[in-house]
Amino acid sequence: MTTKCLQETFAPHNACFGCGPANNKGLRVRSFAEPEAVTAEWQPQEHHEAFPGVLCGGIIGTLLDCHCNWTAAWHLMQQAGADSPPCTVTADYTISLKRPTPTDGPVSLRAVVAESTADRAVIEGELLAGGKVCATCRGTFVAVKPGHPAYHRW
Repeated sequence: MTTKCLQETFAPHNACFGCGPANNKGLRVRSFAEPEAVTAEWQPQEHHEAFPGVLCGGIIGTLLDCHCNWTAAWHLMQQAGADSPPCTVTADYTISLKRPTPTDGPVSLRAVVAESTADRAVIEGELLAGGKVCATCRGTFVAVKPGHPAYHRW
């Protein structure tokens, strides 16, 4: 039996392109809460390439955005002692592409909380391939309130 990831546990009907379990054409990032970080592994396919053998920067941005967003949601849930995560959205994020990301094997995602308040978290993430950091991210993710269009998305 496969262990359920955060997305499958808390948002099984979410259709987000990057992390929605219900999007059959999406990337379907599967994030797992570990003691020191939130981690994921994802396998690129040829149609995700910018050019032969190298992952598209837009796909890299989506992977890190969604993974870091779930890291924030998980953290805010834990911090509040809640049973489910708040719906969080991206307020800002910056991606730094450090080196070409090969597509001949899986990529790993790792994200940690840099700082937080009651309703937002700044997350730092990285994408690795072959044990090398290929991209990094720093972003602010905010828990939305009733009335926001994303409020009921999970």
